[in-house]
Amino acid sequence: MQSVYFILSIIGLVLPYSKFISFIAANGLDLQLFWTQLFANQISSFFALDLLISVVVFWIFVFREGTKLQMKFLWLYIVLDLLIGLSFALPLFLFVRSRKIDKAQSSHLATQIMGEAK
Repeated sequence: MQSVYFILSIIGLVLPYSKFISFIAANGLDLQLFWTQLFANQISSFFALDLLISVVVFWIFVFREGTKLQMKFLWLYIVLDLLIGLSFALPLFLFVRSRKIDKAQSSHLATQIMGEAK
């Protein structure tokens, strides 16, 4: 799964940013226009609100799960979410989380093997 998460994080960076860069090239960093277009109609408002709620859930998950697994630099996923987007930050977090879990499991297994050898 780690390779899937990693690939999805790259796709989550490239695809959305291709549209964002086009917007910046055409309009500059016009935040008022950005928010106006983001909530321009019912469908875009639906997606925007769905994304905002998902972002809050992600932040809670990052801090709860990351703290439980003693992961470092949890704040970085929030910054990446704000600067790049959830489609990048979420699969990246899942990638790092998966590596942390695998490392803990292999360490636990090694401890068990060493304990049995004594």
